[in-house]
Amino acid sequence: MEAILQLRRVFPLLFSTLIVLLSYACSAPGSLVKPAPDSLPGANLKAQIDALLADSVLAQTRVGIKIVSLQTGAVFYERDSHRLFHPASNMKLLTTATALSRLGTNFKFRTELHADTAAVADSAITGNLYLKGFANPDLQLTDLARMVQQLKTKGIRIIGGDLICDAGYLDDLHWGAGWMWDDASSWYWAPISALTVNDNCVTVRVKPGESIGDSLQFTIEPNTAYMTVENRGFTVDSLDTIQIKQFKVEREWKVPSNKIVIEGGRLPGAEEKQVAIDVVNAPLFVGTVLSEMLNQGGIQFTGQVIQGALPDTSSVLVVHKSEPLSSVVINTNKASDNLSAELLLKTVGAELSQTGTAKAGLFAVKEFLALAGTDTTKLHIVDGSGVSRYNVISPDALINLLQAMHQDFRVQAEFKTSLPIAGVDGTLKRRMKNTSAEGKLRAKTGSLRGVSTLSGYTTTGDGELLAFSMMMEHFVVSTSKIRDIQDRIGVMLSGFHK
Repeated sequence: MEAILQLRRVFPLLFSTLIVLLSYACSAPGSLVKPAPDSLPGANLKAQIDALLADSVLAQTRVGIKIVSLQTGAVFYERDSHRLFHPASNMKLLTTATALSRLGTNFKFRTELHADTAAVADSAITGNLYLKGFANPDLQLTDLARMVQQLKTKGIRIIGGDLICDAGYLDDLHWGAGWMWDDASSWYWAPISALTVNDNCVTVRVKPGESIGDSLQFTIEPNTAYMTVENRGFTVDSLDTIQIKQFKVEREWKVPSNKIVIEGGRLPGAEEKQVAIDVVNAPLFVGTVLSEMLNQGGIQFTGQVIQGALPDTSSVLVVHKSEPLSSVVINTNKASDNLSAELLLKTVGAELSQTGTAKAGLFAVKEFLALAGTDTTKLHIVDGSGVSRYNVISPDALINLLQAMHQDFRVQAEFKTSLPIAGVDGTLKRRMKNTSAEGKLRAKTGSLRGVSTLSGYTTTGDGELLAFSMMMEHFVVSTSKIRDIQDRIGVMLSGFHK
């Protein structure tokens, strides 16, 4: 031992060389050319993602992530991907995928006008007019006006009976399981009904008056007698901070009614505020708007608007058909339209099992997930939009779905087209702009208080197709900080080179 130490002191360079040669002689064949773990393909990516997830912003946050290659099936990254998270609007991925796969891309929703058989004589309908809805999530006011015009083209000028609104294609549960009691008076939670127009909402526009003390000015669209407005708002001075903070436009919801209350203050010259307000009893809302259009369009109607059922003996007069389902799901996913997702879910149930319920639709969703390789006993889903906190699902299950849709060439293009594009449109329009992900990454966002999710597809800098799911929950920081980390991972993936 002393001789070795003496050699090291006298001939340090020779000593180092001998140690290297001895190490080489004792090592397994080929061990010198084996790359270190950090130089393996993807190892640097993993380290970078791990570094991002070590951010103090996520200190109290549960995180589940899975990233896989759609070409090789290789897992690029995963962290707690088997655990359950609230999907929020990532639930719409399940709903739209099932609808496209089971109903077909060309499926269309109908809205029909009927009359009692033998009740049409010359220019009059002597009996009732029936409005039957089949859950079209995208029916617009212009579509109703077009139906009135078609009725007029048939020579109808008088309707002697009532307008019967039939929403029986779906059940009468107008909200999803687990929706919160104070989720009301907003576009986000519009009532679910087979008779739907304008997202079952009215748009209220409010602007200040010309001078301090003037009442606030407002308009409502559609301008229908179905809604009333109580204007308690005033134009105020900038010193009146209390009134400015109290400004709001809201439908009475503690005791549900169709009265909209405007209160608080706005500064002179302030920009116009636009608020979408949901309605109570969607079938009567649609019927009332249609009845007003009848009279405005030159067809006399003096009867009542009531809910009821279309009799077997009726005759169809006018049929409106929606755009194909491939177009409908674009709005569902890009705008993250909750009402659209719920109507799709119940329509799947109505078409496949003649039961227009969420339960029947969810049965089809679970069947689809099972075929995609997911154990459906290890998740829980109750609605189609993700509003409910009863929903829990894993990143693994979402990846299985994304892989299945990528491999199904019947619906692959339509499904991917429906997803928001980073920096371009939908709920990703303002995210990941001027990065490698812009125009390339397509994904569905999801947000609830304390929940943020992002799942979809992108392509690496090498052209490799990836599917990813990022689910984060239990945070009290601003959601924008959580989204920033998701975006940085999305950009990293989109520019990644092996």
